[in-house]
Amino acid sequence: MKALVYQGIETLDFTDVPDAVPQAGEHLIKVEAVGICGSDMHAYLGHDARRPAPLILGHEAAGTIVGGTFDGMRVTVNPLVNCKTCPACVAGRENLCPDRQIISMAPREGAFAQYVAMPMSNLVEVPDDVPLEKAALTEPLAVSWHAARLALEALHPAMARRALVIGGGAIGLAAALSLKAMGLNDVTIVEPDSARCSFLVNHAGQTAVAATDLTFPLVIDAVGFGVTRASASKLVQPGGVIAHVGLGDDGPGFDVRRATLQEITFIGTYTYTATDFRDTAAAVFDGRLGPLNWTQTRSLADGASAFAELRAGKVAAPKIILAPWS
Repeated sequence: MKALVYQGIETLDFTDVPDAVPQAGEHLIKVEAVGICGSDMHAYLGHDARRPAPLILGHEAAGTIVGGTFDGMRVTVNPLVNCKTCPACVAGRENLCPDRQIISMAPREGAFAQYVAMPMSNLVEVPDDVPLEKAALTEPLAVSWHAARLALEALHPAMARRALVIGGGAIGLAAALSLKAMGLNDVTIVEPDSARCSFLVNHAGQTAVAATDLTFPLVIDAVGFGVTRASASKLVQPGGVIAHVGLGDDGPGFDVRRATLQEITFIGTYTYTATDFRDTAAAVFDGRLGPLNWTQTRSLADGASAFAELRAGKVAAPKIILAPWS
């Protein structure tokens, strides 16, 4: 099969690789759409020791089951594989499973390929009227759905239902959409890139600004750099909540002293539970997250150039979807 293989820093090759082979209990999926995630970009830049080259990246996938009882079923893929028996899994917190695996990280190759193999429990059927390019957004949307849910659960009921999202990429936009789907209508996105900020306003229908000095009861950091943690610390109101979902770096920035003196809740949020993923898929399918028309679709064969353009800041759209068969 063909795949886009990470070969080293800023090097991707579209080449032949061994076919994906389903293990016991798994199904072979013909990948029809797969998104480029920020974590893929981190690996591409050599910033993720968990993803050493050579490796097939990509974990935001949707496609069609090939062979077996479910042949032809259209599915979106939950890329997190867990043990199902540890205390975290039993409690419905599968994202904290100590033995969790994710495609695009050893030992599981990713979905920047024509085929990928996954257990049935990781697949959600996609209705016939939902394009697979849209279904592939379930994974990044679920990351933000999980963050928004945890943040709202932690927000004191006496505080106003207003939120700031730092970062207007796919995770930031998805966080804003998730908050709105959960009943929070007053959401502002801070995005300093002028082209992306304009895209968010004019194409995605969001309230987006290049910068703000206003404070908010709830802040979601969808970038995760020291400078954005410093902004989140400054812009959250006393008694408020910061949900940190970005993985930009591990440098300083969070103001621990202010958080202590002002009783600010800081929540690190990672991926999603299986329930979050299914709930997000349902929200995608029934339109609660909007038209989701803020993507670009390119051929997987042109994936290297897509990464290069993202690296150069030449892409205004929050998400690029790669099509392995185009």
